[in-house]
Amino acid sequence: MITIAGGGLAGLASAYELARRGASVRVFDPGDCPGSNSVARFAGGMLAPWCEGESAEDDVVTLGALAADWWAQVTPVCRRGTLVVTSPRDTPDLTRFARRTSAHRPVTGAEISELEPTLSGRFQHGLFFEGEAHLDPRRALRDLAQSLQDMGVELLYDTPTPALVDLDCTGMAADLPDLRPVRGEMAILHCPEIEINRTLRLLHPRMPLYLVPRGDSHYMIGGTMIESSSTRPPSLRSLTELLSAAFTLHPAFAEASVVEIGAGLRPAFPDNLPRIITHNGRLHLNGFYRHGFLLAPAMAARLADQIFPGDKR
Repeated sequence: MITIAGGGLAGLASAYELARRGASVRVFDPGDCPGSNSVARFAGGMLAPWCEGESAEDDVVTLGALAADWWAQVTPVCRRGTLVVTSPRDTPDLTRFARRTSAHRPVTGAEISELEPTLSGRFQHGLFFEGEAHLDPRRALRDLAQSLQDMGVELLYDTPTPALVDLDCTGMAADLPDLRPVRGEMAILHCPEIEINRTLRLLHPRMPLYLVPRGDSHYMIGGTMIESSSTRPPSLRSLTELLSAAFTLHPAFAEASVVEIGAGLRPAFPDNLPRIITHNGRLHLNGFYRHGFLLAPAMAARLADQIFPGDKR
C-alpha cells in the first residue's frame, strides 16, 4: 500500500500513475471533495506548452507536450489551440513573443476573424498555436478522482493525514526548503453577448491576460503572478487590471457578470520547475508554480517510474 498526503492535482495524478502500475494506493486530504483544498481550483487549465516557452525552461515545453493526451484519458479536453493577440501599439511585444516561442503561425486580422468571429476587426496581427488545448480544472479534478475510485484507489477526504506517509503532495503546506508561494488571482465572468471558443492571450503592457472558455458563456480570466504569501481575496488593483484587459479584448465584457473571484498560492522553487525530492525521510512531489495541469502528468509518471523502475506503462 502506497499512502499519499494531499488529494489535489499532484496527489491525484501521482495516485493515477501508481495505480496504473498495479500499486494499491490510499490518498488523504483535509478537504471535503476533490480539489476543495487545492490551489488547482483557481487554475486556468491551459495545456499550452509552446506559449509557456516564452518565459519557462525547455523542460516545460517538452514535458508539457504530453499533457493533452494524458488528460484526455480522464476528462474532456478542448483542442482548439491558443490565439495570441495584441493592440497595434504593442506589436513589438508580439514580435518578441513569437521569437521566444515555437509551434505557432502568424495570423492576419482576417484569419483572426475566421478563428474567432467575435473578435472581427479588433486585432490586425496575432499568433496561432494550433496544437494547444485547455480543460476545465474543477471538472478535471472530479473526473480524475472518479477514475481513481474506479481503479480501486482509496480517496479519504476530510480525514487527518497519518504522521507517516510514502508521498507528500501538500503544496505550500509541505515543510520544504526553498519552496515559496506565488500568488495567482482570477475571475470568472458570464458574458452571453459574445462567443469565444479557444484560449486567448492578450499581450498587455500592464497585465498580460489569458482568457479560457468554461462553457455556457462563462470565461475565466487571469494573469497575475505576485510574490506574496497573502491569502486574502484578489486586490482591487489586480481585478481592475484584469477586467480592463478583458475590456480591451472586447467591449462587451463591460456588461459581463462577475460570477466568482479567487486567489491562491502556487508553490514554486527558485527555478520555477517541479521537483521530486526526499526531505526528512519523506518523498515529495511539489513546486508546480503556474504549470500544474501542464506538468502534473509527466512528473507523476516520473515519480511512478522512480518507485517502480522498469515498469513504464
